[in-house]
Amino acid sequence: MNTAIPESRIRRVNRVPVQPRGDHVLYWMTAARRVSYNFALDRAIAIAREHSVPLIVLEALRADYPWASDRIHAFIIQGMRDNAASLERTPIAYYPYVEPRGGAGKGLLMALAGNACAVVTDDYPCFFLPRMLEAVGQRLKTCLEAVDGNGLYPMRATDRVFTTAASFRRHLQKELPEFLASAPAAQPTRKLELPRARLPARVIRRWKPFIPERSQIAALAIDHTVAPAPIRGGADAAGKTLKSFLEARLPLYAEQRNQPEVRAQSNLSPYLHFGHISAHEIFIRLMRRGGWSPERLAVKATGSRSGWWGADRNTEAFLDELVTWREIGFNMCAHQKNYAAFASLPQWAKRTLDDHSGDPRSHTYTLAQFEGARTHDPLWNAAQRQLVREGTIHNYLRMLWGKKILEWTRSPRRAVEVMIELNNKYALDGRDPNSYSGIFWVLGRYDRAWGPERPIFGKIRYMSSDNTARKVRVKSYLERFAE
Repeated sequence: MNTAIPESRIRRVNRVPVQPRGDHVLYWMTAARRVSYNFALDRAIAIAREHSVPLIVLEALRADYPWASDRIHAFIIQGMRDNAASLERTPIAYYPYVEPRGGAGKGLLMALAGNACAVVTDDYPCFFLPRMLEAVGQRLKTCLEAVDGNGLYPMRATDRVFTTAASFRRHLQKELPEFLASAPAAQPTRKLELPRARLPARVIRRWKPFIPERSQIAALAIDHTVAPAPIRGGADAAGKTLKSFLEARLPLYAEQRNQPEVRAQSNLSPYLHFGHISAHEIFIRLMRRGGWSPERLAVKATGSRSGWWGADRNTEAFLDELVTWREIGFNMCAHQKNYAAFASLPQWAKRTLDDHSGDPRSHTYTLAQFEGARTHDPLWNAAQRQLVREGTIHNYLRMLWGKKILEWTRSPRRAVEVMIELNNKYALDGRDPNSYSGIFWVLGRYDRAWGPERPIFGKIRYMSSDNTARKVRVKSYLERFAE
Protein backbone atom coordinates (compact mmCIF):
# COMPACT_ATOMS: atom_id res chain seq x y z
CA MET A 1 0.00 0.00 0.00
CA ASN A 2 1.26 3.50 -0.89
CA THR A 3 2.37 5.51 2.18
CA ALA A 4 2.71 8.82 0.31
CA ILE A 5 0.61 11.57 1.91
CA PRO A 6 -2.03 13.05 -0.44
CA GLU A 7 -1.55 16.79 -0.89
CA SER A 8 -5.16 17.35 0.19
CA ARG A 9 -4.18 16.20 3.69
CA ILE A 10 -1.44 18.82 4.14
CA ARG A 11 -2.42 22.40 5.00
CA ARG A 12 -0.03 25.31 5.38
CA VAL A 13 -1.22 27.25 8.43
CA ASN A 14 1.15 30.19 7.87
CA ARG A 15 3.17 31.56 4.98
CA VAL A 16 6.59 31.16 6.57
CA PRO A 17 8.86 28.80 4.61
CA VAL A 18 10.80 25.86 5.99
CA GLN A 19 13.99 27.06 7.68
CA PRO A 20 16.79 24.91 6.16
CA ARG A 21 19.27 26.02 8.84
CA GLY A 22 17.05 24.81 11.67
CA ASP A 23 18.48 22.17 13.96
CA HIS A 24 15.41 19.88 14.27
CA VAL A 25 11.81 19.24 13.21
CA LEU A 26 9.06 19.50 15.81
CA TYR A 27 5.92 17.34 15.66
CA TRP A 28 3.33 18.96 17.91
CA MET A 29 0.99 16.04 18.66
CA THR A 30 -2.48 17.37 19.52
CA ALA A 31 -5.17 15.08 18.08
CA ALA A 32 -3.50 12.01 16.52
CA ARG A 33 -2.03 10.87 19.82
CA ARG A 34 -0.38 7.72 18.50
CA VAL A 35 2.83 6.50 16.89
CA SER A 36 1.46 4.09 14.28
CA TYR A 37 -0.75 4.90 11.26
CA ASN A 38 -0.17 8.63 11.73
CA PHE A 39 0.11 10.83 8.62
CA ALA A 40 1.39 13.81 10.63
CA LEU A 41 4.23 11.78 12.12
CA ASP A 42 5.04 10.45 8.65
CA ARG A 43 5.22 14.04 7.37
CA ALA A 44 7.47 15.16 10.24
CA ILE A 45 9.82 12.21 9.62
CA ALA A 46 9.95 13.04 5.91
CA ILE A 47 10.97 16.66 6.58
CA ALA A 48 13.54 15.58 9.16
CA ARG A 49 15.04 13.13 6.65
CA GLU A 50 15.11 15.75 3.91
CA HIS A 51 17.14 18.12 6.08
CA SER A 52 19.10 15.45 7.98
CA VAL A 53 18.01 16.82 11.36
CA PRO A 54 16.58 15.20 14.52
CA LEU A 55 12.87 14.95 15.29
CA ILE A 56 11.21 16.00 18.56
CA VAL A 57 7.64 14.97 19.39
CA LEU A 58 5.82 17.23 21.85
CA GLU A 59 2.62 15.80 23.32
CA ALA A 60 1.22 18.41 25.68
CA LEU A 61 -1.95 18.54 27.77
CA ARG A 62 -3.40 21.82 28.99
CA ALA A 63 -5.10 22.25 32.35
CA ASP A 64 -7.49 25.02 31.34
CA TYR A 65 -9.36 23.61 28.33
CA PRO A 66 -13.16 23.43 28.67
CA TRP A 67 -14.35 20.40 30.68
CA ALA A 68 -10.80 19.41 31.74
CA SER A 69 -11.26 16.62 34.29
CA ASP A 70 -9.78 13.50 35.82
CA ARG A 71 -11.69 11.44 33.24
CA ILE A 72 -10.23 13.12 30.18
CA HIS A 73 -6.77 13.61 31.66
CA ALA A 74 -6.46 9.99 32.79
CA PHE A 75 -7.40 8.67 29.35
CA ILE A 76 -4.88 10.92 27.58
CA ILE A 77 -2.10 10.26 30.10
CA GLN A 78 -2.56 6.52 29.68
CA GLY A 79 -1.94 7.12 25.98
CA MET A 80 1.16 9.17 26.78
CA ARG A 81 2.58 6.18 28.61
CA ASP A 82 2.11 4.02 25.50
CA ASN A 83 3.70 6.65 23.27
CA ALA A 84 6.70 7.01 25.57
CA ALA A 85 7.26 3.24 25.45
CA SER A 86 6.91 3.13 21.64
CA LEU A 87 9.45 5.91 21.09
CA GLU A 88 11.90 4.96 23.83
CA ARG A 89 14.33 3.02 21.61
CA THR A 90 14.11 5.31 18.58
CA PRO A 91 16.15 8.38 17.61
CA ILE A 92 13.05 10.53 18.20
CA ALA A 93 12.93 12.57 21.42
CA TYR A 94 9.49 12.30 23.02
CA TYR A 95 8.45 15.17 25.28
CA PRO A 96 5.25 14.59 27.31
CA TYR A 97 4.11 17.68 29.17
CA VAL A 98 1.06 18.07 31.43
CA GLU A 99 0.30 21.51 32.83
CA PRO A 100 -0.01 21.48 36.63
CA ARG A 101 -2.23 24.58 36.34
CA GLY A 102 -3.61 26.74 33.57
CA GLY A 103 -0.97 28.81 31.83
CA ALA A 104 2.02 26.96 33.28
CA GLY A 105 3.00 25.67 29.83
CA LYS A 106 2.92 29.08 28.18
CA GLY A 107 6.02 29.52 26.05
CA LEU A 108 6.93 25.83 25.80
CA LEU A 109 5.86 25.37 22.19
CA MET A 110 7.64 28.54 21.09
CA ALA A 111 10.80 27.51 22.94
CA LEU A 112 10.90 24.17 21.09
CA ALA A 113 9.93 25.72 17.75
CA GLY A 114 12.45 28.57 17.93
CA ASN A 115 15.26 26.76 16.11
CA ALA A 116 13.09 24.30 14.18
CA CYS A 117 13.20 23.75 10.43
CA ALA A 118 9.45 23.27 10.56
CA VAL A 119 6.60 22.44 12.90
CA VAL A 120 4.10 19.75 11.93
CA THR A 121 0.85 19.24 13.80
CA ASP A 122 -2.55 17.55 13.50
CA ASP A 123 -5.38 19.14 11.50
CA TYR A 124 -8.46 18.64 13.68
CA PRO A 125 -11.57 20.74 12.92
CA CYS A 126 -13.31 20.76 16.28
CA PHE A 127 -13.24 22.08 19.86
CA PHE A 128 -10.60 24.73 20.71
CA LEU A 129 -7.89 23.23 18.49
CA PRO A 130 -8.55 25.23 15.27
CA ARG A 131 -8.38 28.58 17.12
CA MET A 132 -5.25 27.53 18.99
CA LEU A 133 -3.59 26.41 15.76
CA GLU A 134 -4.29 29.65 13.90
CA ALA A 135 -2.99 31.73 16.82
CA VAL A 136 0.25 29.72 16.95
CA GLY A 137 0.68 29.97 13.19
CA GLN A 138 0.65 33.75 13.35
CA ARG A 139 3.43 33.79 15.97
CA LEU A 140 5.77 31.14 14.60
CA LYS A 141 8.85 32.18 12.65
CA THR A 142 9.03 28.85 10.86
CA CYS A 143 6.70 26.83 8.67
CA LEU A 144 3.63 25.33 10.37
CA GLU A 145 1.87 22.47 8.56
CA ALA A 146 -1.31 20.79 9.75
CA VAL A 147 -1.85 17.23 8.54
CA ASP A 148 -5.27 15.57 8.35
CA GLY A 149 -5.20 11.99 9.62
CA ASN A 150 -8.81 11.89 10.78
CA GLY A 151 -10.51 9.60 8.28
CA LEU A 152 -10.25 7.63 5.08
CA TYR A 153 -11.45 10.61 3.05
CA PRO A 154 -9.46 13.86 3.45
CA MET A 155 -11.84 16.37 4.98
CA ARG A 156 -10.57 19.18 2.73
CA ALA A 157 -10.73 17.15 -0.51
CA THR A 158 -14.06 18.89 -1.13
CA ASP A 159 -15.47 22.30 -0.15
CA ARG A 160 -19.03 21.02 -0.21
CA VAL A 161 -20.93 20.70 3.08
CA PHE A 162 -23.14 17.63 2.96
CA THR A 163 -26.59 17.85 4.51
CA THR A 164 -27.61 14.17 4.33
CA ALA A 165 -25.84 10.89 4.83
CA ALA A 166 -27.17 9.64 1.48
CA SER A 167 -25.59 12.50 -0.48
CA PHE A 168 -22.30 12.15 1.38
CA ARG A 169 -22.33 8.38 0.88
CA ARG A 170 -22.86 8.83 -2.85
CA HIS A 171 -19.98 11.32 -2.98
CA LEU A 172 -17.70 8.92 -1.10
CA GLN A 173 -18.54 6.08 -3.44
CA LYS A 174 -17.37 8.26 -6.34
CA GLU A 175 -14.33 9.91 -4.75
CA LEU A 176 -13.02 7.65 -1.97
CA PRO A 177 -11.44 4.86 -4.09
CA GLU A 178 -8.49 7.03 -5.14
CA PHE A 179 -7.61 7.62 -1.47
CA LEU A 180 -7.90 3.99 -0.35
CA ALA A 181 -4.53 3.24 -1.93
CA SER A 182 -2.78 5.65 0.47
CA ALA A 183 -2.37 4.89 4.15
CA PRO A 184 -0.05 6.03 6.93
CA ALA A 185 2.91 3.82 7.80
CA ALA A 186 2.04 1.03 10.24
CA GLN A 187 5.50 1.19 11.86
CA PRO A 188 7.06 4.52 10.92
CA THR A 189 9.84 4.31 13.51
CA ARG A 190 11.02 0.80 12.59
CA LYS A 191 14.68 0.96 11.53
CA LEU A 192 14.35 4.73 11.43
CA GLU A 193 17.59 6.46 10.53
CA LEU A 194 17.70 10.02 11.83
CA PRO A 195 20.19 11.95 13.97
CA ARG A 196 19.38 11.24 17.61
CA ALA A 197 17.33 14.04 19.11
CA ARG A 198 17.97 15.52 22.54
CA LEU A 199 15.63 17.79 24.42
CA PRO A 200 17.09 21.22 25.20
CA ALA A 201 18.26 21.28 28.82
CA ARG A 202 17.06 24.86 29.36
CA VAL A 203 13.58 23.87 28.20
CA ILE A 204 13.15 20.76 30.32
CA ARG A 205 14.43 22.62 33.39
CA ARG A 206 11.63 25.16 33.05
CA TRP A 207 8.90 22.82 31.82
CA LYS A 208 9.52 19.47 33.42
CA PRO A 209 8.44 16.48 31.30
CA PHE A 210 5.51 14.60 32.79
CA ILE A 211 6.32 11.16 34.18
CA PRO A 212 3.01 9.34 34.78
CA GLU A 213 4.45 6.87 37.28
CA ARG A 214 5.63 9.69 39.55
CA SER A 215 2.81 12.15 39.15
CA GLN A 216 -0.69 12.33 40.49
CA ILE A 217 -3.67 13.65 38.60
CA ALA A 218 -5.12 14.77 41.93
CA ALA A 219 -2.49 17.52 42.12
CA LEU A 220 -3.53 19.08 38.80
CA ALA A 221 -5.79 22.15 38.62
CA ILE A 222 -8.67 20.41 36.82
CA ASP A 223 -12.19 19.19 37.66
CA HIS A 224 -11.84 16.28 40.08
CA THR A 225 -15.59 15.58 40.32
CA VAL A 226 -15.64 13.61 37.04
CA ALA A 227 -13.88 10.36 37.87
CA PRO A 228 -11.79 8.37 35.38
CA ALA A 229 -13.82 5.97 33.24
CA PRO A 230 -13.52 2.21 33.78
CA ILE A 231 -11.91 1.69 30.36
CA ARG A 232 -8.22 2.40 29.84
CA GLY A 233 -6.88 4.82 27.23
CA GLY A 234 -3.91 4.48 24.91
CA ALA A 235 -2.87 2.73 21.73
CA ASP A 236 -2.36 -0.62 23.45
CA ALA A 237 -5.92 -0.70 24.84
CA ALA A 238 -7.26 0.53 21.50
CA GLY A 239 -5.57 -2.32 19.66
CA LYS A 240 -6.94 -4.88 22.09
CA THR A 241 -10.44 -3.41 21.77
CA LEU A 242 -10.26 -3.62 17.97
CA LYS A 243 -9.05 -7.22 18.14
CA SER A 244 -11.88 -8.29 20.45
CA PHE A 245 -14.42 -6.50 18.26
CA LEU A 246 -13.25 -8.19 15.07
CA GLU A 247 -13.16 -11.62 16.69
CA ALA A 248 -16.22 -11.58 18.95
CA ARG A 249 -18.60 -8.69 18.24
CA LEU A 250 -18.39 -7.95 14.51
CA PRO A 251 -20.33 -11.17 13.63
CA LEU A 252 -23.26 -9.72 15.65
CA TYR A 253 -22.99 -6.15 14.43
CA ALA A 254 -25.61 -5.84 11.68
CA GLU A 255 -28.37 -7.55 13.65
CA GLN A 256 -27.58 -6.72 17.26
CA ARG A 257 -25.71 -3.40 17.54
CA ASN A 258 -28.89 -1.54 18.56
CA GLN A 259 -29.61 -3.93 21.44
CA PRO A 260 -28.40 -2.43 24.75
CA GLU A 261 -28.28 -5.88 26.36
CA VAL A 262 -26.02 -7.40 23.66
CA ARG A 263 -22.33 -6.53 23.41
CA ALA A 264 -22.18 -5.93 19.67
CA GLN A 265 -20.74 -2.42 19.44
CA SER A 266 -17.14 -1.71 18.52
CA ASN A 267 -16.40 0.47 21.62
CA LEU A 268 -13.77 2.25 19.52
CA SER A 269 -15.17 5.80 19.55
CA PRO A 270 -13.15 7.03 22.59
CA TYR A 271 -9.93 5.78 21.01
CA LEU A 272 -10.79 7.39 17.68
CA HIS A 273 -11.62 10.65 19.41
CA PHE A 274 -8.33 10.89 21.29
CA GLY A 275 -6.37 9.63 18.30
CA HIS A 276 -5.18 6.48 20.06
CA ILE A 277 -6.18 4.50 16.99
CA SER A 278 -6.51 5.46 13.33
CA ALA A 279 -9.49 4.90 11.06
CA HIS A 280 -6.93 3.58 8.58
CA GLU A 281 -5.69 0.89 10.95
CA ILE A 282 -9.27 -0.16 11.73
CA PHE A 283 -10.11 -0.31 8.03
CA ILE A 284 -6.98 -2.25 7.07
CA ARG A 285 -7.32 -4.84 9.84
CA LEU A 286 -11.05 -5.19 9.19
CA MET A 287 -10.68 -5.78 5.46
CA ARG A 288 -7.70 -8.09 5.71
CA ARG A 289 -9.86 -10.50 7.69
CA GLY A 290 -11.97 -11.29 4.63
CA GLY A 291 -9.20 -11.06 2.06
CA TRP A 292 -10.85 -7.94 0.64
CA SER A 293 -9.35 -5.98 -2.25
CA PRO A 294 -10.46 -2.73 -3.98
CA GLU A 295 -11.54 -4.77 -7.02
CA ARG A 296 -14.64 -5.74 -5.02
CA LEU A 297 -15.96 -2.15 -4.97
CA ALA A 298 -19.14 -1.63 -6.93
CA VAL A 299 -18.66 0.32 -10.15
CA LYS A 300 -21.74 2.51 -9.74
CA ALA A 301 -22.17 5.03 -6.90
CA THR A 302 -25.78 4.64 -5.81
CA GLY A 303 -25.51 6.02 -2.29
CA SER A 304 -26.78 2.73 -0.91
CA ARG A 305 -25.68 1.99 2.65
CA SER A 306 -24.88 -1.62 1.74
CA GLY A 307 -23.44 -3.48 -1.22
CA TRP A 308 -20.91 -0.91 -2.42
CA TRP A 309 -17.93 -2.28 -0.50
CA GLY A 310 -18.39 -5.85 -1.72
CA ALA A 311 -18.05 -7.20 1.82
CA ASP A 312 -20.27 -9.20 4.18
CA ARG A 313 -23.25 -7.46 5.75
CA ASN A 314 -21.64 -7.00 9.18
CA THR A 315 -18.58 -5.35 7.66
CA GLU A 316 -20.72 -3.14 5.42
CA ALA A 317 -22.87 -2.04 8.37
CA PHE A 318 -19.80 -1.18 10.44
CA LEU A 319 -18.13 0.70 7.56
CA ASP A 320 -21.22 2.85 7.14
CA GLU A 321 -20.77 3.97 10.77
CA LEU A 322 -16.97 4.28 10.63
CA VAL A 323 -16.79 6.09 7.30
CA THR A 324 -20.13 7.67 6.32
CA TRP A 325 -21.53 8.71 9.67
CA ARG A 326 -18.24 9.51 11.36
CA GLU A 327 -16.69 11.44 8.51
CA ILE A 328 -19.77 13.49 7.63
CA GLY A 329 -19.21 15.16 11.01
CA PHE A 330 -15.64 16.07 10.04
CA ASN A 331 -16.97 17.47 6.78
CA MET A 332 -19.36 19.73 8.71
CA CYS A 333 -16.83 20.94 11.29
CA ALA A 334 -14.10 21.55 8.70
CA HIS A 335 -16.29 23.82 6.56
CA GLN A 336 -18.87 25.36 8.90
CA LYS A 337 -17.55 27.28 11.90
CA ASN A 338 -20.92 27.44 13.68
CA TYR A 339 -21.32 23.63 13.71
CA ALA A 340 -22.15 23.74 17.44
CA ALA A 341 -24.86 26.41 17.19
CA PHE A 342 -28.61 26.14 16.76
CA ALA A 343 -28.23 28.35 13.67
CA SER A 344 -26.33 25.55 11.89
CA LEU A 345 -29.49 23.42 11.63
CA PRO A 346 -31.35 23.05 8.31
CA GLN A 347 -33.89 25.81 7.67
CA TRP A 348 -36.84 23.43 7.87
CA ALA A 349 -35.68 22.18 11.29
CA LYS A 350 -35.13 25.67 12.73
CA ARG A 351 -38.52 26.76 11.42
CA THR A 352 -40.50 23.87 12.88
CA LEU A 353 -38.68 24.00 16.22
CA ASP A 354 -39.23 27.75 16.50
CA ASP A 355 -42.91 27.31 15.57
CA HIS A 356 -43.31 24.93 18.52
CA SER A 357 -40.88 26.50 20.98
CA GLY A 358 -43.74 27.88 23.04
CA ASP A 359 -45.66 24.60 23.26
CA PRO A 360 -46.49 23.45 26.81
CA ARG A 361 -44.09 20.82 28.24
CA SER A 362 -45.43 18.08 30.49
CA HIS A 363 -42.10 18.11 32.32
CA THR A 364 -39.19 20.54 32.41
CA TYR A 365 -35.91 19.92 34.20
CA THR A 366 -32.89 21.97 35.16
CA LEU A 367 -29.37 21.09 34.09
CA ALA A 368 -28.67 19.83 37.62
CA GLN A 369 -31.71 17.53 37.49
CA PHE A 370 -30.65 16.14 34.12
CA GLU A 371 -27.09 15.69 35.31
CA GLY A 372 -28.22 13.86 38.44
CA ALA A 373 -30.58 11.56 36.47
CA ARG A 374 -33.55 12.92 38.41
CA THR A 375 -36.32 12.75 35.83
CA HIS A 376 -39.57 10.81 35.87
CA ASP A 377 -38.31 8.41 33.16
CA PRO A 378 -36.38 5.30 34.38
CA LEU A 379 -34.90 4.54 30.94
CA TRP A 380 -33.62 8.07 30.43
CA ASN A 381 -32.18 8.07 33.94
CA ALA A 382 -30.39 4.79 33.25
CA ALA A 383 -28.80 6.22 30.09
CA GLN A 384 -27.63 9.31 31.98
CA ARG A 385 -26.16 7.14 34.77
CA GLN A 386 -24.26 5.11 32.19
CA LEU A 387 -22.84 8.35 30.78
CA VAL A 388 -21.72 9.56 34.21
CA ARG A 389 -20.30 6.21 35.36
CA GLU A 390 -18.77 4.84 32.16
CA GLY A 391 -18.23 7.86 29.91
CA THR A 392 -20.52 6.54 27.20
CA ILE A 393 -24.16 5.77 26.38
CA HIS A 394 -25.27 2.88 24.24
CA ASN A 395 -25.63 4.37 20.74
CA TYR A 396 -29.31 3.62 20.31
CA LEU A 397 -30.21 5.00 23.73
CA ARG A 398 -28.08 8.10 23.12
CA MET A 399 -30.62 9.11 20.46
CA LEU A 400 -33.47 8.72 22.95
CA TRP A 401 -31.41 10.60 25.57
CA GLY A 402 -31.18 13.60 23.26
CA LYS A 403 -34.80 13.51 22.10
CA LYS A 404 -36.06 13.62 25.67
CA ILE A 405 -33.81 16.57 26.54
CA LEU A 406 -35.41 18.40 23.61
CA GLU A 407 -38.85 17.51 24.98
CA TRP A 408 -38.09 18.45 28.61
CA THR A 409 -36.30 21.77 28.27
CA ARG A 410 -37.90 25.20 27.95
CA SER A 411 -36.68 25.75 24.38
CA PRO A 412 -34.75 23.98 21.59
CA ARG A 413 -31.81 26.35 22.09
CA ARG A 414 -31.62 25.43 25.75
CA ALA A 415 -31.79 21.75 24.77
CA VAL A 416 -28.65 22.24 22.63
CA GLU A 417 -26.84 23.80 25.60
CA VAL A 418 -27.82 20.97 27.95
CA MET A 419 -26.83 18.20 25.52
CA ILE A 420 -23.47 19.80 24.77
CA GLU A 421 -22.70 20.39 28.44
CA LEU A 422 -23.54 16.85 29.57
CA ASN A 423 -21.96 15.12 26.59
CA ASN A 424 -18.75 17.15 26.64
CA LYS A 425 -18.36 16.89 30.39
CA TYR A 426 -18.87 13.15 30.75
CA ALA A 427 -18.49 11.38 27.39
CA LEU A 428 -15.06 10.07 26.47
CA ASP A 429 -15.96 10.67 22.83
CA GLY A 430 -17.42 14.12 23.46
CA ARG A 431 -15.98 17.36 22.02
CA ASP A 432 -15.78 15.52 18.69
CA PRO A 433 -17.28 16.08 15.21
CA ASN A 434 -19.06 12.75 15.46
CA SER A 435 -20.66 13.58 18.81
CA TYR A 436 -21.83 16.97 17.52
CA SER A 437 -23.43 15.11 14.61
CA GLY A 438 -25.34 13.01 17.13
CA ILE A 439 -26.46 15.99 19.20
CA PHE A 440 -27.68 17.96 16.20
CA TRP A 441 -29.25 14.92 14.54
CA VAL A 442 -31.66 15.04 17.48
CA LEU A 443 -32.84 18.42 16.16
CA GLY A 444 -32.92 17.53 12.46
CA ARG A 445 -29.36 17.69 11.07
CA TYR A 446 -28.86 15.00 8.40
CA ASP A 447 -32.56 14.08 8.74
CA ARG A 448 -35.80 15.01 6.97
CA ALA A 449 -39.20 16.31 8.03
CA TRP A 450 -41.45 13.67 9.60
CA GLY A 451 -45.20 13.47 10.14
CA PRO A 452 -47.52 13.70 11.85
CA GLU A 453 -46.54 17.11 13.24
CA ARG A 454 -46.30 16.91 17.04
CA PRO A 455 -46.24 19.35 19.94
CA ILE A 456 -42.70 20.55 20.82
CA PHE A 457 -41.07 18.43 18.07
CA GLY A 458 -43.04 19.79 15.15
CA LYS A 459 -41.74 17.89 12.12
CA ILE A 460 -38.61 16.64 13.92
CA ARG A 461 -38.34 12.84 14.24
CA TYR A 462 -39.97 11.71 17.49
CA MET A 463 -38.82 9.01 19.92
CA SER A 464 -40.33 7.80 23.18
CA SER A 465 -39.09 5.56 25.96
CA ASP A 466 -42.11 3.27 25.65
CA ASN A 467 -41.54 2.69 21.93
CA THR A 468 -37.82 2.20 22.53
CA ALA A 469 -38.51 -0.42 25.18
CA ARG A 470 -40.74 -2.25 22.70
CA LYS A 471 -38.12 -2.17 19.94
CA VAL A 472 -35.08 -3.20 21.99
CA ARG A 473 -34.57 -5.19 25.18
CA VAL A 474 -33.79 -2.97 28.16
CA LYS A 475 -34.70 -4.98 31.28
CA SER A 476 -31.16 -5.88 32.32
CA TYR A 477 -29.93 -2.45 31.19
CA LEU A 478 -32.38 -0.81 33.60
CA GLU A 479 -31.23 -3.12 36.37
CA ARG A 480 -27.57 -2.43 35.65
CA PHE A 481 -27.95 1.33 35.81
CA ALA A 482 -30.56 1.58 38.53
CA GLU A 483 -29.78 3.85 41.45
